[in-house]
Amino acid sequence: MLLESRRPLVEEFDLFMVDLDGVVYIGGRAVAGAPEALSRVRAAGSKVAFVTNNASRTAQTVATHLNELGVEAAATDVVTSSQAAAGLLVREWGVGARVLMLGAEGLREALVAVGLDPVLDVTRDDVVAVVTGFGPDVLWRDVMRVAVRIRQGLPWVATNTDMSFPTDYGQAPGHGVQVEMLSQFSGVTPQVGGKPSRPLLDETMARAGTTSAVMVGDRLDTDMEGAHNVGVPSLLVLTGVTGLAELVAATPQERPSYIASTLQGIFEPHPVATTRVTPGLVTAALDGWEVTVTADGHLSVRGGGDGDDWWRAVASAAWRHQDEGRGVVLTGSVVPPSEPVARDG
Repeated sequence: MLLESRRPLVEEFDLFMVDLDGVVYIGGRAVAGAPEALSRVRAAGSKVAFVTNNASRTAQTVATHLNELGVEAAATDVVTSSQAAAGLLVREWGVGARVLMLGAEGLREALVAVGLDPVLDVTRDDVVAVVTGFGPDVLWRDVMRVAVRIRQGLPWVATNTDMSFPTDYGQAPGHGVQVEMLSQFSGVTPQVGGKPSRPLLDETMARAGTTSAVMVGDRLDTDMEGAHNVGVPSLLVLTGVTGLAELVAATPQERPSYIASTLQGIFEPHPVATTRVTPGLVTAALDGWEVTVTADGHLSVRGGGDGDDWWRAVASAAWRHQDEGRGVVLTGSVVPPSEPVARDG
């Protein structure tokens, strides 16, 4: 269930690990209010690290893009899934190891930075492993050759397993689509550097020198589950891919610790709903909102109050009903009091 914070989150944590796509920017534009919010976090004395499963861009490219959008960032503030994957490989095979690479420049640079020798020729036999990442220019013939080599036993590391990512023209296929295809063909499950696996967030906290951290993201299956896997709290913001249907259906591993419509939630306390279970009914009440879920799963909301408290109460009631082993049914009458800003998808 959700956690209570009687103080603003910015007063509770030393490090805010912030996802990018859907949280700080969507495509080529900043999420409304994000640059100002992140500046306030730093002004309050907390650290900000930008953690991204996007493996195609270098840390410097990401930092440059952030600065263009008005977000202060250096390359050292950015931790990518390519860097996390490179860390896995160098720890296993050592500096100087030749690694077959299927991906973009962000992955190549991350491999070189830790002393690995990236190989682009998929026919080379003198490699110890293969690493894959998102690359829009990767050729299908190379994907086929790598698939065969993985099936034949070449060790495989993937940067991430994101099935989609937000763009200006809608949700587009992510590297996870390729990973799923390669895995189905080869029967092999790769080691993974990015969220929800541990390496990316472990590396981020190690760089910052703290475990007093919170993961801030828009995705349940990467950001929230990743936070669960490393044992830190999480803040879900609703400016990206997660909507009402996804939130109420979240599994225990995917559930956030805190919910807010935008990054403004970092500067606010987080109350929790009072939940009650009676025969045939689950009720959650918070700040004027009352949410009920009947035995057959129908969810309804009445009352009024703060918009973020609406989301907290709805999630609390739905999850409690789910934990009783039942599904939740949403109808068209269940509508948030106001849509989050900059919402795509």
